[in-house]
Amino acid sequence: MKLMDRLTDSDLYGGPPEWLSSISRKAARGVLMDEHDRVALMFMARRGLYKLPGGGMEAGESREETFLRELLEETGCEAEITHELGYFEEHKVKNRYMQVSYCYIARALSCTDEIKLTENERRLGMQVRWMSWQEARERMREAENERHDYSSRFMVLRDRRILEAAYRQWSQLPEGRA
Repeated sequence: MKLMDRLTDSDLYGGPPEWLSSISRKAARGVLMDEHDRVALMFMARRGLYKLPGGGMEAGESREETFLRELLEETGCEAEITHELGYFEEHKVKNRYMQVSYCYIARALSCTDEIKLTENERRLGMQVRWMSWQEARERMREAENERHDYSSRFMVLRDRRILEAAYRQWSQLPEGRA
């Protein structure tokens, strides 16, 4: 899998980038589309933020299994991966925390209302919202311009960059191929 992007404190505050050498967490995330080419974003009501579906890898899981499990848990959708985007590194130097996210585009096969959120996700009021590519991109751009805490700023910038990479990939495909 190829490196798609890196994010450091310098992207938030300026100055030269600093890189961390050890991975603190591995995750999988990306874009889920339905049969109408709408995109699923996770809305965290308590923070008023949107993010892409995804989360941390569990022991023994592959990157793909992690992404599909997270989609099912957070959106209630069984899905198939249609494209691999690459991996994204977050170097949170202030926290000495490096996360690597493996990123994909997936197509929903079937969806139910059965969503299995973690206690923290429920506390944040997380819920799936389906919207057009244009609306999803606008929501992520708006969120990037708001003032958030350190970790939320990383999350929003990371997810906006992943969404934009997915949009570039999707928009180059013949209609109905994603």
